[in-house]
Amino acid sequence: MAISERLDAKYGLRFDAGEWTGALGDSVTVLPIVVGLAALTPVSLAHALLFFGVFQVVWGLAYGLPLSVEPMKALAGLALAGTVTAGEYVAAGLLAGVVLLAAAATGALGRVQRYVSEPVIRGIQLAVALVLVRSGIDLGLADPALAVVAAGVAVVVAVAGFRRGAALAVLGVGLALAVADAGVPAADLPALALFPAGAPAVTTNALSATTGQLAMTVGNAAVATSLLLSDLFDADVSADRLSGSMGAMCLSAIPLGGIPMCHGSGGLAGKHAFGARTGGANLVLGGLYLAAVPFAGVVAAFPMAVLGVLLVVVAGHLGRRAVDVDGRRALALVAVVGCVGLLWNVGAAFLVGVGVDAARRRLPAA
Repeated sequence: MAISERLDAKYGLRFDAGEWTGALGDSVTVLPIVVGLAALTPVSLAHALLFFGVFQVVWGLAYGLPLSVEPMKALAGLALAGTVTAGEYVAAGLLAGVVLLAAAATGALGRVQRYVSEPVIRGIQLAVALVLVRSGIDLGLADPALAVVAAGVAVVVAVAGFRRGAALAVLGVGLALAVADAGVPAADLPALALFPAGAPAVTTNALSATTGQLAMTVGNAAVATSLLLSDLFDADVSADRLSGSMGAMCLSAIPLGGIPMCHGSGGLAGKHAFGARTGGANLVLGGLYLAAVPFAGVVAAFPMAVLGVLLVVVAGHLGRRAVDVDGRRALALVAVVGCVGLLWNVGAAFLVGVGVDAARRRLPAA
């Protein structure tokens, strides 16, 4: 209690029920991807959780806000699909880290942001929301009965007047099922070694993957997150500052077994939706990730259908904000960017949105 009070006084952090339930809003976008990577690639779940835990704490203290720490989704998707090898995945993450640090040092994203209108950024938010819905439905379809039960638990808890506790209740059910399935494994700490999942392989394929990820990172992890921080928390955090912290994460974590990480509007919206208002949520979630590291086997057994239900909840929160624009043309642009992101990828949606918006501005006002 004394430690909590000192942190609260120094950093303006809170550790109330909202921060605890809000912390879970980020984990529901992280765990399905990380567990999938651990199942399908040489990525170590224990190493990944270790660095997610470390950087949740670092950014909670540095920003004082419930900033998200998420996998770089474009790169993770390519790795999950087998489009890039493990070595290319590592190399692409490192290359992205270098570019993001350089962008932060030169203020490049601040200049880019001036040419990106609000409807384009809202469209990126909608695209992320739609992708999250699709992912949540896919996860739920793996076990429809369990998904229905998880949704029922969330509804019952919310109707009973404990809306913020709904996520905690559902995850509690999932954890109980995971322990029942896998048992409680013996504690086992990951060994720190250089590139434990394999050395980086700089290839044309890796360069192409890096380009796609950076397009998505600028739109969702930097510019959209900066806007959402202003919307939700009245906080002035520049896209360039976010770029620097993302670059630092990649270059420090990946060589020691972590995965390419970024910030993101989806995780931030999730934390806010479930009650987080300060960086205290990051310290809570960071502590939970670190506590889970020795028991990564239980996390790997967590039922994906349960996480799918929560992904849809997060998507709904993000999607509602995405359509908060003025004018039919602006709303149409949001829809176009969102659909391109869903049907193609979010990086391409960002580029299409910028192009369409440039043409839209030349038209007479509606």
